[in-house]
Amino acid sequence: SRKAALRGGAPIVPGTTEFVTSAKEIQDFGNKFGWPVAIKAAFGGGGRGMKVVHSADQVQDAMDSAQRESKAFFGRDEIYVERYLTWPRHIEVQLVGDKHGNVVWVSTRDCSAQRRHQKLIEEAPAPGLPDGLEEAMGEAAVKAAKAVGYYNAGTVEFIFQDNDFFFLEMNTRLQVEHPVTEVITGIDLVEWQIRVASGEKLPMTQKQVAARRDGHGIEVRINAENPAGGKFLPSPGTITKLTTPDGFGTRFDGGYEAGDTVSQYYDNLVGKLIVWGKDRDTAIARTIRALDEMVIEGVHTTIPADRAILAHPDFAAVTHSTKWVEETLDLSNLTSSAGS
Repeated sequence: SRKAALRGGAPIVPGTTEFVTSAKEIQDFGNKFGWPVAIKAAFGGGGRGMKVVHSADQVQDAMDSAQRESKAFFGRDEIYVERYLTWPRHIEVQLVGDKHGNVVWVSTRDCSAQRRHQKLIEEAPAPGLPDGLEEAMGEAAVKAAKAVGYYNAGTVEFIFQDNDFFFLEMNTRLQVEHPVTEVITGIDLVEWQIRVASGEKLPMTQKQVAARRDGHGIEVRINAENPAGGKFLPSPGTITKLTTPDGFGTRFDGGYEAGDTVSQYYDNLVGKLIVWGKDRDTAIARTIRALDEMVIEGVHTTIPADRAILAHPDFAAVTHSTKWVEETLDLSNLTSSAGS
C-alpha cells in the first residue's frame, strides 16, 4: 500500500517499501530518520503486530515480538518499519471505486481516541482541520486508489500532525466505523459495494456526494473490557442484561443479546453506538445521553471510559491524539462494575 501511495503521489511517513529481515536494517533506519520507530506487520492491522521502538538496543526483542504476534494473528510474519510520530491524530478517508475507473471519497473520519492502537470512538467528518486540508486528503486518497485500479469500498488512513498529513495504510474493506459516514450522507455503503461488485457504475459523482453531507456523526465501540484505572482488561462472560438506547439520531449495531457469551478467544466488540447531530456539540451531547441509557450487565464494558472521553475538554477542543487516552486522560479514579 505504501508503494501504491507513492505512485499516486500521496505523502508518506519515511519508512521501508520492502520487508525488513534483520535487526540491523531497523537500527540503521532509526539512526537515519530518528527514534522512535514503529515495526509493523505487513499483512496486519488493528494495532496487532505493531511495536514502538525507542532505541537501537530494543530492536531485536521488539522485532521478534512483532513477528510472533503477526504470525499468530495473520498467518504471516513479514514486517516493515517507519518513523513514529509523537502526537498524531488518526484521520481516514472513506472512498468507493467501481470497475469503470471511477473513485469518489465520501467523508473523512477522526479515529484518534484509541487504546493499544485500537479505536474506541470515531467521528465524521474529521473536526478541526485547516482550510482545504480535508479536500487534499480526499484527493490524495482517490489518487492512491486509482493508482492500483481499486474498486470496492475502502479506507485510506492518514496520520496528521503539525498541519501535515502522511499516508498510513489502506484498508481494502468496509471498516467497523463506516456507519458514521453513512449517517452524515444517507449513503448505504453496503448497497454501493453490492452495486460495484455487480459491475454497475457509481451512482453519484464527487460533487453529488459532497452535497449529501449533513451534520456530524459519532460512533462508540462498546467492548467487553474493564477500563478501571485505564487498564482496559478483557472481560469475557455471559451478558445477563442488555438494553440499548433509541431515539432521534440514535442507532445501535450489535450481534449480542441477553444470555449470549462474550468469548475470551475472539474480538470482544459487543456493539456499536452511532449517533447523529446537527453539529459536533449536539452529537457529543446526544452520544453521552445514549450511553447513560445503555445497560449491559454480566460483563464489564468500556462505557465508563467512553463517557470520560466524550466529556473531556481536550476532546471537545480536538487537542487529543492517538496517544491521549493512554498517556494523558486520567482514568485512575474510574470504576466499573459488570452492571455498567
